[in-house]
Amino acid sequence: MKSRTEPAEREPDIAVREPDTSARPPLVRELLLVAGLFLVYKLGRQLANGHTAEAFRNAHHVWNAERTLHLPGEGAVQDVLLGSDTLVHVANTYYATVHFPATVLFLVWLYLRRPRHYVWSRRVLAALTAAALVLHLTFPLAPPRMLHAAGLVDTGQVYGPSVYGAAPQTDTMANQFAAMPSLHFGWALMLAVGLIAATSSRWRWLWLLHPLITLLVVVGTANHYWLDALAVTALLGIALAVIQLPGHGHSLVVRRHAPVRRLAAPGVRR
Repeated sequence: MKSRTEPAEREPDIAVREPDTSARPPLVRELLLVAGLFLVYKLGRQLANGHTAEAFRNAHHVWNAERTLHLPGEGAVQDVLLGSDTLVHVANTYYATVHFPATVLFLVWLYLRRPRHYVWSRRVLAALTAAALVLHLTFPLAPPRMLHAAGLVDTGQVYGPSVYGAAPQTDTMANQFAAMPSLHFGWALMLAVGLIAATSSRWRWLWLLHPLITLLVVVGTANHYWLDALAVTALLGIALAVIQLPGHGHSLVVRRHAPVRRLAAPGVRR
């Protein structure tokens, strides 16, 4: 009688996530590129400085547009902060210290652990920042803390810490009329989007708390209008639509096959 064997049985593939080192750009080049982009942006903001009358005129237009659109008043968020000296101080500290370090840590982690996502995120952030710079140049805007009609408190000056000089004319380190759009919120939102895209944990959606907190902070401290956040969200949406997320090719996931095991029919010796 002819012996028969069962068809080969394969165990499921085991997916192992490994960084794709071939996708990681040279470190020195990246450091020079990021530093260069930052310097160009800072120089652009300085070139956009001044235009005081236009900045306040645009501020009135934005304030009136928000009331026409029935957006909630920025004062509603600030009132919550002003209810506690500790809370308003924490908000000012968050505004002053989290923005840049969080973005740098985000890029460093992606560079080391998710190189393809790093390249994508860096391109999106560069495009978003360039678009924001164009708006800063063409639409100078005084923040709500400077607008008398808003009736808001400059929490940074009153409670500290503050990242700006007491008067825009004497502040040589920052352009205080670059409120539109809010890169504080835009970068925070991209950080959350990038980490959600680059990780697979079911808890990754909690990264959205960072842009949410940032939004409440920039509005509550009277550094930005709601429309500043809406504008940067629209710009980020366009950048994400144009700059595609890298595909999860075979270089990102290494498949390790378990040994093939053949099962003989009953009664047949192997």
